[in-house]
Amino acid sequence: MSQSLATASYIGATILFILCLGGLSNQETARRGNLYGMIGMTIAVLATVFGPNVSASAYAWIITAMVIGANVGLYAARTVQMTQMPELVALMHSMVGLAAMFVGFANYIDPVAASHLTGTEKSIHEIEIYVGILIGAVTFSGSVVAFGKLSGKISGNPLLLPGRHWINLAGLLVVIFFGRMFLHADSVGEGMLSLLVMTVIALAFGVHMVMAIGGADMPVVVSMLNSYSGWAAAATGFMLSNDLLIVTGALVGSSGAILSYIMCAAMNRHFISVIAGGFGTTGGTPATAGDGQPAGEVQPILAQETAELLLDAKNVIIIPGYGMAVAQAQHTVYEITRLLRDKGVNVRFGIHPVAGRMPGHMNVLLAEAKVPYDIVLEMDELNEDFPKTDVAMVIGANDIVNPGAQDDPNSPIAGMPVLEAWKAKTSIVMKRSMASGYAGVDNPLFYKENNRMLFGDAKKMLDEVLMAMKA
Repeated sequence: MSQSLATASYIGATILFILCLGGLSNQETARRGNLYGMIGMTIAVLATVFGPNVSASAYAWIITAMVIGANVGLYAARTVQMTQMPELVALMHSMVGLAAMFVGFANYIDPVAASHLTGTEKSIHEIEIYVGILIGAVTFSGSVVAFGKLSGKISGNPLLLPGRHWINLAGLLVVIFFGRMFLHADSVGEGMLSLLVMTVIALAFGVHMVMAIGGADMPVVVSMLNSYSGWAAAATGFMLSNDLLIVTGALVGSSGAILSYIMCAAMNRHFISVIAGGFGTTGGTPATAGDGQPAGEVQPILAQETAELLLDAKNVIIIPGYGMAVAQAQHTVYEITRLLRDKGVNVRFGIHPVAGRMPGHMNVLLAEAKVPYDIVLEMDELNEDFPKTDVAMVIGANDIVNPGAQDDPNSPIAGMPVLEAWKAKTSIVMKRSMASGYAGVDNPLFYKENNRMLFGDAKKMLDEVLMAMKA
């Protein structure tokens, strides 16, 4: 393939990637956006493999790697459950960071890669290598820790080291110092030592950064690591002089940063404070009244009574959370929704920006169950309607419906916008137990006079509710 054809292919792939991002911004066009992205990536891979910069002797290695990677991807797509998607995304981000590290080291020790560069050009190339490995290492280790937290292998509680900000500052100064040594290295061995020291510090920073972030901020972390992986890919593009990789990485990096900003705004959080770490507590404490006693009695409800309340209602808002994902109850939720709508009940879904463990987690689950897009609404579109709602049904959500965010200035989630389910005529919260949510904060909603608790596995209890409604 000639250079001009490869360039034209890159331009076409870039356009398709942009169309992909545009399509993913809306539920109705998301499927088409994914298709654009897959076509664009296919063109990009073929143009690179058969481009002028790859020799025929390398085809065997490349094809072998592609077959292995494709099989891993197919296996993950077929076996990973929707509840495991957040940790899978974090794991994929770690692979991007690891690839950036490997490319950086390989590019530095390759005697041919920079043999034609001298003076300023050589210095710029070395800066690209240094920064690329730095971003890649932070992305890799941070994503691995995020995977551990999202999968439950690591506690979601923040690990706050004494003087952690000073530790981060000291690490940054050391990285800058060794960066200067790297640029002035007289031999590959001396430069490699600087790279290794920087890599160890960057890996430690990635671990420290994500360990210091509590459970409630994990959706933002996933989005933030997505942005990091984009910049790592862009840095790899600079090292390899691949224009498409630079553009694609910049698209992913900038879109991830924008999404992280939007999510932080939705949580009334500053992006820098999220990265700095420290959100959530070691465990929830019961909501208390002025005398230090529990704020009220929990009022349980049965599936039969829940069915009666839903059938008697005119307006119902369903608020899904991670508990719905764990129980894989979205299909039963759809059946209940369809039955209620057939009876003339106005049913809508309220989606909080950070519901679940990753951006758009609930939207994907509801789309999988074929819930109509037009009744799946964002928090800002629904909050004013709760006082006019007969039943607000919370399925496995906790922090996103916590009135303490508005009423308790000392709460770790104080100021975070929430879905005001307690303002409905009746709220029903489905939970396995009275355990606190992912942020480690107890929920005063449970003790409200108009609230009822439907305890048990969400799928099992919703199946009982559906059977009672049909009866």
